[in-house]
This record gives sequence, structure tokens and C-alpha cells, in this order.
Amino acid sequence: MHHNHKGRLTALLLAALIASGCGSRSELPADAGAGGGPSPTIKVLSNRADLLSGDDALVEVVWPEGVEPARGLVQLNGREVSERFVRDAQGRYLALLTGLRLGENTLSANAPGSATARSTLVNHPNSGPVFSGPQIPRHHCQETAVDADCNQPAEYSYLYKSSKPSKNGLHPYDPANPPDDVASTTTNGGVSLPFIVRLERGYQDRDEYRILTLFRPEQDWKPWAPQDQWNRKLVITHGGSCGASFSPGTAPLEDYSGTIPENPLLEQSYVTALGRGYAVLSTALDNGGHNCDVVLQAESLMMAKERLVEQYGELRYTIGTGCSGGSITQATVANAYPGIYQGLLTMCSYPDTFSAGLQFADYHLLRLYFESPAKWAAGVLWLPTQYGDVEGHLTHLNAVVADEGLFKGATEPTGDCYGEGSYHPETNPGGVRCGVIDAMLHIFGAREPEVWTPMEKAAGRGYAALPLGNAGVQYGLKALQQGRITPAQFVDLNAKIGGLDIDIKPQAERTVPDARAVANIYRSGLINVANNLNTVPIINFVGPDPGIAHDSVHAWWTRWRLDREHGNHDNHVMWAGPVPLIGDLQYVYQGLEAMDNWLAAIEQDRSEAPIAEKIVRNKPAAIHDQCSDGLGQKLLDAVCVDVLQPLYAYGTPRTMAGDGITGDSLQCVLKPFSRDDNYGLIPFTEAQWQQLEATFASGVCDYSQPVPGMQPTQTWLRYHDDQGRVITGGSPLPPAPADSRGGWYSPAFVY
Repeated sequence: MHHNHKGRLTALLLAALIASGCGSRSELPADAGAGGGPSPTIKVLSNRADLLSGDDALVEVVWPEGVEPARGLVQLNGREVSERFVRDAQGRYLALLTGLRLGENTLSANAPGSATARSTLVNHPNSGPVFSGPQIPRHHCQETAVDADCNQPAEYSYLYKSSKPSKNGLHPYDPANPPDDVASTTTNGGVSLPFIVRLERGYQDRDEYRILTLFRPEQDWKPWAPQDQWNRKLVITHGGSCGASFSPGTAPLEDYSGTIPENPLLEQSYVTALGRGYAVLSTALDNGGHNCDVVLQAESLMMAKERLVEQYGELRYTIGTGCSGGSITQATVANAYPGIYQGLLTMCSYPDTFSAGLQFADYHLLRLYFESPAKWAAGVLWLPTQYGDVEGHLTHLNAVVADEGLFKGATEPTGDCYGEGSYHPETNPGGVRCGVIDAMLHIFGAREPEVWTPMEKAAGRGYAALPLGNAGVQYGLKALQQGRITPAQFVDLNAKIGGLDIDIKPQAERTVPDARAVANIYRSGLINVANNLNTVPIINFVGPDPGIAHDSVHAWWTRWRLDREHGNHDNHVMWAGPVPLIGDLQYVYQGLEAMDNWLAAIEQDRSEAPIAEKIVRNKPAAIHDQCSDGLGQKLLDAVCVDVLQPLYAYGTPRTMAGDGITGDSLQCVLKPFSRDDNYGLIPFTEAQWQQLEATFASGVCDYSQPVPGMQPTQTWLRYHDDQGRVITGGSPLPPAPADSRGGWYSPAFVY
């Protein structure tokens, strides 16, 4: 079935918050003429009052001292809902209010002698969007969908962990016919029980989510009275790679998401987390290979956390975990939408998608030159080792794996992603373009008519503007200066490398990135400059660079950016070991315990200090940079990470061209080419000088100048207006309503 894009309901998205000013708070002052006493307080716990979805909300009413709640009146849209409120074990009055209508809902509370409190709840469709902007088309939904928006009621099943060592992982469990090998577990709260898990599987934002918890099938569970084995903590798992999909996917749970082969002798960390009492959450849209749009990832996680709080109860804090694309989602969402996570566990690390995307675009172009000797000038001969000299790596293998395994699949606009409706430059120029860049048109913006290709003119619209380019880059400059390549090689490479066109096909000219797209990519957080990343503790697991696209230097990119933005990286801890990418297999489990201890310490700090300060001053002494033997045993403390950095972290084509170490420069300021710059006594011939002058007629990169378009990531941007029209580049949401997300984390965590 095809998704029909209608403005339906998006006209209601936050309209009251801006037009009337009355929906901008979930905790409102008293109505002046409603009574002589103080008003109750209304708290919306499951999300911001203006960002709700799915027709329900978990709310609390705090009655003034001396008011008997039984005499209170709570109304939703003029209909009494007082009877839905339940007093929990702490004496609080909570209710899961269902049946919200789309758009504005008015919730009021009063009692004899008190003023009236009112709160405006803005409810969005379960299928979205909430703030992510116009949705990309869905070619089809899952077979069991009940409508064209891929909605489907939640379904529940049971799993269990076996007591038999040969049966790793979780297995189907039938409460009516229980197996005889159910293991037992004791949570970190000291509760012992059978290792039985309930899996909730449903659909939000037109894609799948999963929630897992230890569960006693014979007992009830309400959000105000959860089963006692739950520690009120959440682990979010993620998927790897980067891609765009046009039909629903599967919420990932595995640690390495295909990046590293599964090992049947190792337990998946989410199973360990469940056994310790955590809830586990995953959404298909936080699987980078299925969707690597940071805005949509954040929206999906927000909606799923709202669902969890409404059905299971309030959270103390949330920990992310994931490899490769899973590290990207954590880092970029934490920087652009702070508050979704309270702690990050990253491995196979990247700080974001498009920093590596620029590196891989260079690899793609370099491969087109290096692997086609017919392009080389007469007398120019390249040795395979020299490819790596230009690319900043030991061997060319890194470029091959990055290009074949990541860059091509993520950026190629042609394919069959939308069946017969897919883009083809000749037969269907107006079709759906399959690459991630066009899937994020709302972020980058469309190309202006004056630069349209014949395909865009035929389609009657501009494609997404390219934020990647290579104008002025002197590939192999450092290798030339170090004597590892010859002047003839340097000249020939730079004259012939060319650039990429709008279809990611090679062109003779260097690519000039679109200035607006560059600014928007920084603004959105797709390039993670780390300006907000000090608001979350990070434990990163790092091992030797495997030379297969997951460069260990990417972990240091995050650290170096934190140093640049904040003068320190005190919230960023490196645990290193001998296993490529992840350092130590045991660290996956030890890291969860360490992060739990760190967050529990922060949780006790109820001061008014900024969260970044609380993170540093409450970091346990045992949590610091360290190196292990690969079996979970620490060998050395912090100094070892500094020693390993030059051994683990290689360069990139841009650092070999003279760029800085942080890896987040999408473009550069150009300065006129000069024979006096950079070249010393390198013996260029007059013909070679002239060829360089022609190649760089527009100038060469001046990396001493600020990066054009670079700017801090802005937090909590929305990408459509009140009529559902796209806001290219995003616009800040209104200030968060008072007491919003009170159920997302303990009071010490303030963002």
C-alpha cells in the first residue's frame, strides 16, 4: 500500500503553543476567578505536553495541602476523568489518560475552595510526524498493518533464558506450558525471580518498536505500580551502518548489528541488562542502516520512551549502547536532542555520519583514480603502498571496504527502493531517489533552479543539495612533503581526481558543496561538533584499527571535538584493549555496570549546577581511561590511551591534505595558489607548476581559517510549521513546558 501525504492534522502541530500562548506549559497557574485557594498542579510525565502522540498521556495531579483528592474534579475536554486517577505507593495521584483527540486537549483540575489549573495537551498521530517534518514516502507497510500509515496494535509475547549453557540467548516461552529449563536471575536491586521476559512489539512513526522487561506473567503491571524486579532504568539498543528505507524494518537488539560476526559463546548485552532489571527498548528507526536521519531517530526514540513511561512507569535514567551506526545515533541524538539519553556506551565508534561520509567520498574518488592505471599520465606509476600514503592508512583495503560496504549503498540515488517509482535519470527523473541525502531533503534543502540538471528540470523540482565537496583539496600533500610520493604523482592525482555530481557520479570538475546545505548540516547535528555533547557521560570502547573502514581515529575525533568546544573531555572515557574496534569483549558488560554507577552518583546530586558540571564532579574514581588484557582485566590506567592513540588512530585523505585532526571540516576557505606555499624545495618542473596552477585556478584550501558554514548544533529543532509545510534546516521548538518529561529521568538530570 502507498502512503498518502496529506496535511491532515499537521496543521494542529503546536499551533496553540505559538498562536495562543496557552499551550506552552504543562503546569499552569490558577484561573483568577475560579476559587479563593491555591490551585492544584498538573504534571505531564510521559513527554512534553506539546509533543504527545498515540492518543494518551501519563499525568499527575498534585493537590494543594488540605484538599481532599476525593473532592477534586479533573476534566479532559470537559469530560470528568477523576475516577481514572490512582494513588500510588508514594501517595501521588496518577492516571493514564486515553482517548485524547488529535491536536489540542484541555485538562483541568480543581477542588472546592481552590483555583482551577489547566494544561493544554497537544496530541499527534501515532504514525507521526511530531517534529521531524514531512515524511518520506512509504512504498508499503508491513503485511499486518491496519492502515496506510503502518499502524498496528501492540502485541505481546514471552521469552526466557535457559539454564542450559548450550542454549544461549532468549527463547520462546509459553506460560500455559512452561519449559523445565528456565534460568533464575537476581537484579541489581536484589530481586530474585525466573528469567522470563515479556516482549512488546508495536508500530509508531510508521515503523517497529520493541520493549522488553523481566516479567512475572501471573502478576499485573501498571505504570504507577510496576513489578518490583524493574529497576526503573532503560537500555536502548541500536543498529549499525547508514541508510534510508521506504518500508518498515525491524528494531535491532544485537550488540554489533552485523559489524562484527556474532559469537555464540558471548551473551548479547541486552540479555545481561534484562537480567539485572533494566527495561530494554529499540526502534527500527534508530537502526542507522535503516534510517540515519538524526531528526527522525530522535523523534522515534522520543515516541517510544513516551510509550514506555505510559505503559510501564517513570524512569530514573536511560543508557544507550551500540556499535558503528549505533554509536552515531547515540552521539548525534545526544548532541542535538539532549535528554533522550543520560549515558552512552559506544563502540566501533563514529561521532556522526557525514564526517565519515566526507572521508569515504574521498576514498570513492581516489579509488576511481588509483584503480584505473589507464588514467595515469605517461611515466607515472603508483605502488599499492602509496595509495595508503595518500589515504592516511596503512593499506588501500580501508578505502575499498568503506566505499563498497558503506558509501556506495548509502548515497546511490538509483535502485529499486520504491519499486517502479524509483528514480532513474533517464526513465524516471521525478521518481523517489534512494540515497540518504535526498531522504534528508528537509535538512539540506533543495537545489536552486539556476543549477538544475536536465533531470531536475524534467522532474520540476530540485534534488537535495550536496553538503560534500572537495574544491581546493591538495590530495597527498603531506605524502609529497614527506617524500613518499613524487611530484609527478601529486600533480597527476590532483589534476584528474575530479569530483561528484548530483547523482554521485564522477565528474571532471571538483565538487563545490552547497553553502546552505553545509550550514544546515552543522545546525541540525548531522555533523556533530560536540557543543552539547558534554551533557552526557560517555564510555567508549576502542581497540586497534582493523583497517576495514571503522577507523579507530573516529573515537578520538569525538574527544578532540570535546576538547575544542569545552576545553576538556572530562565526560569522555576510553577503555582500550587488544580486540579490534571494541577493545575487550568483557567491557560490554563491565561498561554497563560502570555507567550505572556513574549515573546513580549524578542522580544523588540535587544541586542547581548544570548537568555538565554534575557529570564531572560525580564521576566515580574507578571510571577513567584504561587498557585491558582482552579478558576484562585492567593492565594500565589513563596514560596507556595517550600512548596507543598514534598506534591505533591513522589519518584520512583530508589530514594528508593538510586539514586538522578533528575531522569535521566539510569545506575550506580558498586562497590563491602560490608556488611559495607548502612545497619547499620539491623539484616541480615548469610544466608541473603550470598544471598545478590550472588545477587550482580557484585556489587551494587554507586550513588556518575558520570552516565556512560551521556552527553549533541547535537543540530540539522541528522541521515543519503549523500547516505541515517543511522548515528547511529546522526551527527551534518553543520552550519546553514546565515539568515536561518528569517521568523520563530523576530530577538531578536537567537539560
